[in-house]
Amino acid sequence: MNNAIFENLFVLELANNHWGRLDRGLRIVHEFAQVARFNNVRVAIKLQFREVDHFIHKDFRGRDDIRYIKKTEATRLTKAEYRTLVKAIRERNCIPMATAFDEASVDLCEELDLPIIKIASSDINDWFLIERIAATRKPVIVSTGGSTQKDIDDMVTYFANRNIPLAVNHCVSIYPSEDDELELNQIDFLRQRYPRNVVGLSTHEYHDWTASMLLSYAKGARTWERHIDVEEEGIPVSPYCSLPHQIDEWFKAFHKAVEMCGGPGTSKRVPKKKETEYLDALVRGVYARKDLPVGYELQHQNSDDDFYLAIPLQKGQLSCREAMTGLRLVRPVAKDSPLTIDDLDSPYAQNDALRRTIYGRGL
Repeated sequence: MNNAIFENLFVLELANNHWGRLDRGLRIVHEFAQVARFNNVRVAIKLQFREVDHFIHKDFRGRDDIRYIKKTEATRLTKAEYRTLVKAIRERNCIPMATAFDEASVDLCEELDLPIIKIASSDINDWFLIERIAATRKPVIVSTGGSTQKDIDDMVTYFANRNIPLAVNHCVSIYPSEDDELELNQIDFLRQRYPRNVVGLSTHEYHDWTASMLLSYAKGARTWERHIDVEEEGIPVSPYCSLPHQIDEWFKAFHKAVEMCGGPGTSKRVPKKKETEYLDALVRGVYARKDLPVGYELQHQNSDDDFYLAIPLQKGQLSCREAMTGLRLVRPVAKDSPLTIDDLDSPYAQNDALRRTIYGRGL
């Protein structure tokens, strides 16, 4: 499976924060796309699709006492308006995607040629919807809030058997989430259990925009999701939603996490030159304890009588790291003088790469 589309991808959940107004939706797209561009990150701006007339049973339409129904009806957009939003997202070099809450919405995802489809935590067991989404063959991100282990196992197996890329987001479906409810160690669990899938974090905390990014990146999360909104008089901003300046802080925390974590954790890093130079200055060099003649053979059992170790290590000098047993001197070495590779008939003297290394270190 090609998971590249998920790598270091930020999903900005516009959801229904357009409040049924195209102009407000376009404003959100514009402001957050600008923040993404300034921070040089890959961003998807995500909408939510519902075929409202079929999604809500006819006997419950217009019920203001049921919050979910009231908000769904109040934030309805036409297909043409969604098309305009998707076009604006693309024009601002972001990836358009959507959470599809019913089969008709999957049809709209295909019609608008969205490259990624999201499965919400609430639909992790809705196999009618899951099968319709899989039929598109598009990459999918699923959130796992409130799920069981079997729920996720079944989802991962289903998409793996069809060779459809699937990212698995750790998610706590508490809006907003307190810091002690984030359960970030679940990222470790998901990565260990599903090593072929990109693991991400869909987060709803509201105290801080840096800590969970630093921790989740270090734990191996490679896609992230947050709800976004803008301030406007008369429209409250939910505490789990992020404003443009907070998303800017979030992106900067990502860059800091990448900087601090360095290369991949699958192989030993190559130390930087300034690090090895610093450590070489602390390594002890080999000095003669007495005058030693040409032809003298160095033996381990006599090393304390012949040599001592001290700083500084000088250029060309053997250090405590190099073995000396069985080597012969090709020229005399005076007491308290450094023992260099040119004083010995040794592989260090005959290998050009080793010579350059030893002469390139020390004082």
